[in-house]
Amino acid sequence: MSGHSKWATIKHKKGAADAKRGQMFTKLIKEISIAARMGGGDPEGNPRLRTAVLKARGANMPKDNIDRAIKKGTGELEGVNYEELAYEAYAPGGVAILIEVLTDNKNRAAADVRNILTRAGGSLATAGAVSRLFKRQGIITLDGEKYTEDQIMEVALDGGAEDVALSDGIIEVTTAPEDFEPVMNALNGKGFETMSAEISMIPEVAKTLDNDATAKVVRLLEKLEDNEDVQNVYSNIDIPEEFETE
Repeated sequence: MSGHSKWATIKHKKGAADAKRGQMFTKLIKEISIAARMGGGDPEGNPRLRTAVLKARGANMPKDNIDRAIKKGTGELEGVNYEELAYEAYAPGGVAILIEVLTDNKNRAAADVRNILTRAGGSLATAGAVSRLFKRQGIITLDGEKYTEDQIMEVALDGGAEDVALSDGIIEVTTAPEDFEPVMNALNGKGFETMSAEISMIPEVAKTLDNDATAKVVRLLEKLEDNEDVQNVYSNIDIPEEFETE
């Protein structure tokens, strides 16, 4: 199993809690707002906003929340101005991490990220050292207890998906970035409800550690994701099938 699949599974299990769901919605709202501010409030003419809206719909965010986030971005409603930052880092064991930040206070965000890394035995990397290890890919997940792999495969592959796989009760659909929207539209058109949908950064080569070291890295990834300024966290850790998070 890929590290991404297992990490996605862990995140979705954790995401079942209302607090996690609220945190996820907050991050989605920030992404929609900054996309609207940078490229306008019409998704048809703003690819980044269109992708952010698809991601929010994939997480079952109410339409009213999406509309308000767009209006905050365009200035129709009062909102916060966010800045984008990106950090490349290493976790213990040489695991590569990409950290994307959306913040209204870049000094606070930078200090928080450095502090989380340092406390966990990680460190910042030079620009390009980590990002070259990843590729962009569309990832759509669905509940494997609600739908069968065959049901999803037929629709997803017809829509242009690269692969469909079932693991730990989650069906994961992968696409090329340019095929992400057509595949999402194909699934939505057939009434399939997604758990998440995003264009993600997928590692080209995974890093395998023993169970104790893996647990340390997972805790670090969780601490980063729990930070209010951190938007996305990607890593190349290969999490074993038998690994269980607390």
